[in-house]
Amino acid sequence: MVTDEKRRYRMKKRAEAEEETRRRITQSTVDLHEALGPSRTSVSAIAEHAGVRRSTVYRHFPDELALFTACTSHWMGINPPPDPSAWSTIPDPEQRLSTALNGLYPYYRRTRQMMTNIHRDEEVMPMVKQMMGGYRAYLEAARDILLDGRTIPPPRRDTVKAAIGHALSFPVWRSLALEQSLPDEECSELMCRLVRAAQCIGDA
Repeated sequence: MVTDEKRRYRMKKRAEAEEETRRRITQSTVDLHEALGPSRTSVSAIAEHAGVRRSTVYRHFPDELALFTACTSHWMGINPPPDPSAWSTIPDPEQRLSTALNGLYPYYRRTRQMMTNIHRDEEVMPMVKQMMGGYRAYLEAARDILLDGRTIPPPRRDTVKAAIGHALSFPVWRSLALEQSLPDEECSELMCRLVRAAQCIGDA
């Protein structure tokens, strides 16, 4: 006879096994997205990597949105970007920008493989573009914080805003740091100089 205690124990173990399976599928998705990119990762590959059947993947994640949401949440939990609110406490705009870039660029270096893949696939996978919405909002918020407090004539404001947005961009860091082999500190200094030059455009 199965007692209530045994039944509860079995239910607990079953739930733990299901949670572990879900975790393996999520981690496998992250691993393959980082190694290959979302556009080159199939459900079959995820299932094989996780050691489960395709049907098991679909049982835990019935559609692409559910799978991508879990993958993004898991990866972001492990790799949180620098907090822009910390930069807002720095009164000097130049120091604020330098501090921001010196925090952001090492983050880009640590996450460069995943970031390269998702930027590549953003243009070919609508789901990746949708998932990138949070990252774009993050960059916009950071740009506004770094623009605040600068004394800029109105005609130049959009130019300086664009220069700051450019400096925050992962593809810009990738070009300077990976393709041109500049250290992160030199990338930061170069972009700070770019923003200062944008602020002075038109001066005699």
